[in-house]
Amino acid sequence: MHLLEVTNLDDGTVRLDVETDADLTGCPDCGVVAVGHGRRVQVLHDAPCFGRPVRVRWRKRIWRCPEPACPRKTWTEDHPYAPARAKLSTRAVDWAVDALRHDDTTVSAVARHLGVAWDTCWAAIKNAAKTRIADPTRLGNIKTIGVDEHIWRPSKISSTDKAVTVMVDLTRDENGCLRARLLDAVQGRSGRVYADWLVDQGVEGADVKVTIEHAALDPFRGYANAIRDELPDAVAVLDAFHVVKLAGNALDEVRRRVQQATLHRRGHKDDPLYKIRRTLLTGEEHLTDRQRQRLARYLPIGDPNAEVEVTWRVYQQVRSIYHAESPAEGRQIAEKVLDTLHTCPIPEVKRLGKTLRRWRNEILAYFTTGGVSNGGTEAINGVIEKTRRLAHGFRNFTNYRIRILLAADGSRPYRRRPRVTPEPC
Repeated sequence: MHLLEVTNLDDGTVRLDVETDADLTGCPDCGVVAVGHGRRVQVLHDAPCFGRPVRVRWRKRIWRCPEPACPRKTWTEDHPYAPARAKLSTRAVDWAVDALRHDDTTVSAVARHLGVAWDTCWAAIKNAAKTRIADPTRLGNIKTIGVDEHIWRPSKISSTDKAVTVMVDLTRDENGCLRARLLDAVQGRSGRVYADWLVDQGVEGADVKVTIEHAALDPFRGYANAIRDELPDAVAVLDAFHVVKLAGNALDEVRRRVQQATLHRRGHKDDPLYKIRRTLLTGEEHLTDRQRQRLARYLPIGDPNAEVEVTWRVYQQVRSIYHAESPAEGRQIAEKVLDTLHTCPIPEVKRLGKTLRRWRNEILAYFTTGGVSNGGTEAINGVIEKTRRLAHGFRNFTNYRIRILLAADGSRPYRRRPRVTPEPC
């Protein structure tokens, strides 16, 4: 492209007049050397320059075939700078897509910087994003996969399509660093939805495209069944956070039951167990002296049969599984918990023990896979939620899927602080 003229318009737009350097071409049909047949101006919007919208007037050449027998008479030149009848240049589309991938922005803001309408901007982004998403290499080299559900369209009205299942790549690089990236999102929250997606990606059969070694999941039996059926060679790992959360829920249930039994009402701010409800869920190693004094003071008053105290000890024991000094010690604690909790006379703890025993293999797999967890999936859920808030909600699932795949594809650059080595004393 040759730049012919630059004009600063009164509305703050920069106008560029350009043309190509092509002066010789052949007919696409017969190959005869073509002759010039005038020019046609195509107006395009380019990437912004110095914070100002850029409008390009491309003086496109029109060629004519001099061969009388050729069915093609005239045609307009092509260039990678912009396809025919496009409103945005290729560079502008790439800039807009990268803005949605790397920045917390909206389509409206991108369209304003380009100087076009929202629908013009989104139509170009949507086509380019579909091409990137359809790239088969995007789903290559996946060793660890995570799955979780997400509510994409909250509503007070009951609806069957509010939840989606999101699949996340949790594969670590050669340095052991994790850069989670969203693989896909499909409507529905069930094992069948997850299994169908795995089959569509080619994880089984003769034409295997993806080899998955580890699969992290939350305690939802539907996803576990899909992994069992479609990923028989993968090791399923139950997320550590949700294991501890199950124990925390049991502790809350016991506290509320004892509170109701002793006071015959819900807890108030001055009730002993209600005053320490947050302290009970704090790790024992993080308790301050003041918090320990509060526990020693209020537990005997509000917990006459020591049910809350026993459950609190169970909660701390479950936490210690993932805070042990070595994997061998953590596995030993986990096996002890799995073998004893179901015999506890406290009903909530007994139910917790039965639940954990049903997930025994998935819990113990944490120690054989180097600590695989679903934490990266939860981080991706945070990026998805931020995208939904920026857009003020979505009504179209196709647009929602494209936006979150752009925002959470793992390509967003992060600046790492340089490691400072302390000077010797």
